[in-house]
Amino acid sequence: MKLSAEKQEWSNALPEVFRQVFSDSEGAAEGDVIGALVSDLLTQTPDDDLHAAIAHDGPQVLGCILFSRLRLDRDPRQVFLMSPVAVRTDRQKKGIGQQLIAYGLDGLRRDKVDFVVTYGDPNYYGKAGFLPISEEFLQAPLPLSHPHGWLGQALTAAEMAPFNGPSHCVSAFNKPELW
Repeated sequence: MKLSAEKQEWSNALPEVFRQVFSDSEGAAEGDVIGALVSDLLTQTPDDDLHAAIAHDGPQVLGCILFSRLRLDRDPRQVFLMSPVAVRTDRQKKGIGQQLIAYGLDGLRRDKVDFVVTYGDPNYYGKAGFLPISEEFLQAPLPLSHPHGWLGQALTAAEMAPFNGPSHCVSAFNKPELW
């Protein structure tokens, strides 16, 4: 298995990987929604606002995480959203997801990103250092349907104070049903 950040090289395969993984776990309708989200992220998001961590074995994508920028009106710190995350169903429970998270976060650290948020299972993402955060600390771009899944992690050694102002996601995520 190799890890890569080259999203353009894999852009044709990624929507289908996400569609299949989410169809297997959440049903075909959710698979279609997430596959379309990934397609939109890859085609509509400026390169500087979208990072990737991709695990592959030769020509086969094993898993992927996309990181998209959150902009804040009144805060200069750089923040990215880690979502969506997928590992092929037949390759889950082998540590690929945790390796992808570590690889992706290392890349963001090199790019001087200050903070990363995700929206998911606190038990799973807690293994990678994500902690629950409140919307008083960092306001989500849209109302959260499961506020307990709003998680964050500082990528710098600086003390983290609450973020100023509302956050704004990239256009692909600007859909209430995704939150």
